[in-house]
Amino acid sequence: MMVTKQHDKISPEMFEIVGTRTEENEKLAAKSVSFWKEVFLRFRQNKLAIVGIVILAIIALMAIFVPFLSPYSYREQLGIYNAPPSASHWFGTDDLGRDIFVRVWVGARISLFIGITAAVIDLIIGVLWGSISGLAGGRVDNIMMRIADVLSAVPYLLVVIILLVVLEPGLLPMIIALSITGWINMARIVRGEVLSIKNQEYVLAARTLGANTWHLIKKHLIPNALGAILVTMTLTIPSAIFTESFLSYLGLGVPQPTASWGTMASEGNKALTSAPWRLLFPALFISLTIFAFNAVGDGLRDALDPKLRK
Repeated sequence: MMVTKQHDKISPEMFEIVGTRTEENEKLAAKSVSFWKEVFLRFRQNKLAIVGIVILAIIALMAIFVPFLSPYSYREQLGIYNAPPSASHWFGTDDLGRDIFVRVWVGARISLFIGITAAVIDLIIGVLWGSISGLAGGRVDNIMMRIADVLSAVPYLLVVIILLVVLEPGLLPMIIALSITGWINMARIVRGEVLSIKNQEYVLAARTLGANTWHLIKKHLIPNALGAILVTMTLTIPSAIFTESFLSYLGLGVPQPTASWGTMASEGNKALTSAPWRLLFPALFISLTIFAFNAVGDGLRDALDPKLRK
């Protein structure tokens, strides 16, 4: 009788799974998210990075459209000298009577083009150099990295200034000068990533099946090092823009009448007390652009590696 009574007390509720909740069950049942989608979701949570993207988008759009839509040319002398900002000339005019508003956005084209082009060249050389060095290993790796060490031992700005003094100032010499040693940091980062990846099972299996070096780099090593490559490139662009602006400020940039933010800042500095707006606007957009790229780069880095998030 006691056994019967005990069986009578058994109810279906006693067989419910303990320690789980509906929310957790839904999460477990949800579809898995791809790596890059997860990166995007984490990146989207970084408000500063989103602000950076918005700033860069606005600057890029203004650089594209303002020179076409403005009634003034960036080199046109209007006969209104050092005029302060007004409804006719939003950023005022310079000492030659040129509209600063349109010159700022032409300068944005030059500065962004130089910065992005130099970063792309650094990317190509650095990725190839670092991949080959890390994958080859041994004596080849040692020789290639010693070459990089010798080049990096000379101060970067000194190399760039010497090259620009030897070459005539201009757009192409500026890009060449910025790229001559700018790839070294990218090469070191890619090499480190390759060294940590090349002994993985899937890479060893591809080698066993007869894959050549280029195939390994293209199909296995670069895709898996893409996160570090993207972050490095995003942070290389503002560095190149700042260096270009600094060199143009010193008079080693693109020649007149072509506008760049650095040359405009140099010209504006001479009239700092009488026409401060001539320095204010190029300096403002140099700072905004560098801030935006750095914010995006930091956001991308944190999204790719959640351990770095504060």
